[in-house]
Amino acid sequence: MNLPNKLSMLRVCMIPVFMAFALRPEPWAQYAAVGVFALASLTDMLDGQIARRRNLITDFGKFIDPIADKLLVMAAQVALVGQGRMPSWICVLMLAREFAVSGFRLVAAGTGNVIAAGWLGKIKTVTQMASVILLFLLTPVAAEEPLLGQPGVILAQTVTYIAAAMTVLSGAEYIIRNFDCIRDM
Repeated sequence: MNLPNKLSMLRVCMIPVFMAFALRPEPWAQYAAVGVFALASLTDMLDGQIARRRNLITDFGKFIDPIADKLLVMAAQVALVGQGRMPSWICVLMLAREFAVSGFRLVAAGTGNVIAAGWLGKIKTVTQMASVILLFLLTPVAAEEPLLGQPGVILAQTVTYIAAAMTVLSGAEYIIRNFDCIRDM
């Protein structure tokens, strides 16, 4: 297994550590969750850069990288909804898109087609990761005061709505870009 694929697998392995902190209400645990999530998100950037620079792009990498991203972001979103920090409809929208796209990818892989992520999908992932970090940092748990007050909460919510819009746009772009492959399923 090459280094980029190891980084993707590391991202998956970091999810339980992230969740162990994210599900605790104490502020220190929330900050630790943000640190683990940010580090896991950094591996997403690094694995792609290393794979391209060193010509280490593999079919496994094209498959596992977006799956690792989805698992990380979905785990964080479920934790945020459970804490009342993210609207459940946004989480459901994002989960539905991810399951649909992942399902198409799995079926395509079964027919020998590997569908890599597009640029809108990458932008969607970045906005979702930014949304998670901002929601954990800037929205309060229970009776805690917001870190930057109401402007911080508004910023976190705005980025979350942008991430929701990017989720819809990238899902539509994915279907259009891969229509021939999807139609043949």
